[in-house]
Amino acid sequence: MDGGGLLPQLRLDDLLAELQSRLEAVLATRDRMHGLLEAVIAIGSGLDLEAMLRRIVEAAVDLVDARYGALGVIGEDERRLSEFIPVGLDPDEISRIHHWPEGRGLLGLLINEPHPLRLADIAGHPESSGFPDGHPAMRTFLGVPVRVRDRVFGNLYLTEKRGGGEFTEDDEAVLTALGAAAGIAIENARLYEEARRQQAWLRASSQLTMQLLSGDSAQAVLSALTSQALELSGADLVTLALPDVDRRRLTLEYAEGDGAAEARGLVVAAEKSLSGQVLETGEPLTVEDFAADERTAEATRLPMGHIGPAVLFPLGTRGNVRGVLTVGRRHGGPPLPPAAVSVVAAFAAQAAVALELAARRADAEQLSVLEDRDRIARDLHDLVIQRLYATGMSLEGTVPMATRREVADRIRSAVDAMDDTIKDIRATIFALQARGRAEEPRLRADIVALVDEMTEMLGFAPALRLGSGLDSRATAELSEHLLAVLREALSNAARHSGATRVDVTVDTDAAGTLTVLVRDNGSGIPAGTRRSGLANMADRADKLGGELRLSPAEGGGTELEWKVPMPPEPAEPDDGLRPSPPGRYPLR
Repeated sequence: MDGGGLLPQLRLDDLLAELQSRLEAVLATRDRMHGLLEAVIAIGSGLDLEAMLRRIVEAAVDLVDARYGALGVIGEDERRLSEFIPVGLDPDEISRIHHWPEGRGLLGLLINEPHPLRLADIAGHPESSGFPDGHPAMRTFLGVPVRVRDRVFGNLYLTEKRGGGEFTEDDEAVLTALGAAAGIAIENARLYEEARRQQAWLRASSQLTMQLLSGDSAQAVLSALTSQALELSGADLVTLALPDVDRRRLTLEYAEGDGAAEARGLVVAAEKSLSGQVLETGEPLTVEDFAADERTAEATRLPMGHIGPAVLFPLGTRGNVRGVLTVGRRHGGPPLPPAAVSVVAAFAAQAAVALELAARRADAEQLSVLEDRDRIARDLHDLVIQRLYATGMSLEGTVPMATRREVADRIRSAVDAMDDTIKDIRATIFALQARGRAEEPRLRADIVALVDEMTEMLGFAPALRLGSGLDSRATAELSEHLLAVLREALSNAARHSGATRVDVTVDTDAAGTLTVLVRDNGSGIPAGTRRSGLANMADRADKLGGELRLSPAEGGGTELEWKVPMPPEPAEPDDGLRPSPPGRYPLR
């Protein structure tokens, strides 16, 4: 073969190979740009922020052909991660991880220095701090910041490029472009979420105002307030604590969300609780870990032990706080975003104003009723009694004129009947005046006072939970029996069980049964102990048609349950003494 013809042939082959290589590179770039465009479209296909963040990570994993990906959202302190969204881990791998990354090591470096970072070996970087327990091993790494306007929202993390290779400059460029597009999409989603939150707030505020103006009961309004706060905040648990008359204690009267049943009805001392601090200062309070905070009331640590970040809002201003709204999320969850906090704070402030107006209206209505009763009593005394008295005197003066004895006797009988009528009217007058001065039932206060009294004997304060409706339905006899049983039960726990915790629950159910439940974690009542106290409690239950049950508590200790039927709900008195126009006396 002619050697002169071989060289041109080789040059032609090299040229064709070069052209083919460049064509493949162009096609690869086109495919990558096409993939980037599809990823951007996919990211912006919805406005739900949580779903969008996951779509961003999934698109990033596909674009750079990574096995694992995650998006770390930076918290308000701009030092730690508040949310971590992983892709590529199966449920078993997720369950083995002790805790999600918090923003230390390499992730902390990206937070402090928000620039793209590409590594061939994670362990070889001086800032690497390893992985949490249970985390799968990873080697190659690519991280880029995601900016929303001028602020870093978070960082995209990609690890383990498929095929065992390293991430390239092209991977970094594509991921950087995706991060820029993601920032715009996140901003749009945030604006949409804020608009929806504002709309929900306006709707909830309007509904609350309508309930108050339409005369709904305070219980219905406050229950709706708690439910709406849960919806507006996106929290896991919301409670509403109301102070007692002397403001020394608060009762968690309303609760919605995860663990609401365990929290509802708890009674806490104002001076030893976060709620009491907010009640005193009238200022909102933010805590990183509600269950672990040393200011948290002991009674709430166990039933609300799953709550981590929380915010407490006053319903009212200092000196006139009508309640404390606690909004919390589970351990490991992100704190409430500032937008949600501001919305709930505004809602709580409006609710406080509305409740103040409702209380004033209720006071005015009560005053109107009392004034009307006073007017009726005054008119009965000044007009009706005087007329009856004058009529009786007139009739008595006609007795000597009666020529027949039987007529005189009838006149005297009529005068005596008028005297009895005057006595009845006077009794009615006294009843009207006494009704305005009558004290409210105080069974709940008596229970709290008894538990306080027994605290010294126990050596610690029992956890107390009270149901609603106790004061309105408990008779004097039932209250006496209940307090005696509770005193005996706490005395037994103090003298015989060696307990370090006692839980007391007094509540009613839908069937109208009153239950006193005392549970301790002690050793139980010794076999040789006298049973006279238990016999007395059983006798009290029998007298009221109930029963006493004593059994081992779950997890150790003793559980005492005293159940009796409640009296029927008292009917609204139909005494005809409602506000009425002057001069009319709808008496029966």
